[in-house]
Amino acid sequence: MNPNIILSHEEIAHTIKRISYQIYETFVEDETIVIAGISKNGYLLAVKIAGALKQICSLKILLCEVFIDKQHPTVSITTSLEKEEYSDKGLVLVDDVLNSGTTLVYGVKHFLDAPLKKFKTAVLVDRNHKKYPVKADFKGISLSTSLQEHVQVVFSETGDCAYLN
Repeated sequence: MNPNIILSHEEIAHTIKRISYQIYETFVEDETIVIAGISKNGYLLAVKIAGALKQICSLKILLCEVFIDKQHPTVSITTSLEKEEYSDKGLVLVDDVLNSGTTLVYGVKHFLDAPLKKFKTAVLVDRNHKKYPVKADFKGISLSTSLQEHVQVVFSETGDCAYLN
């Protein structure tokens, strides 16, 4: 096994299942929840969480892709769902890695313009280098790393993994 791998395919699958159960327990009273994934890997993780939720509960799951320019997060943020589609519902904002918190905090800010029943966040890896007061309500693992290290999550048809550079 590569020593740089921090989560294997099996560990990611198990983590997604655990996070899905935690989400279900939090939203058990709701009829519909929105799983909003930050574009690219956050959305791929959201798709996997939505799939796991559909296997364990009867909640209606709406998938939403959130488009944020990670280099310029203050630029207009858009979503694949209209505001009316996620208003008055529970929502989970999903990203693969929580590093400084910049992307997640601007994603949270975007959804605060809509009345939501409940709002939570989920990440696969929390690196503990936050610049902003944002936390993950549901997380796979917490990992203390140096600022020079980089965590990369790879979702592929041949197997998912997370590794440290």
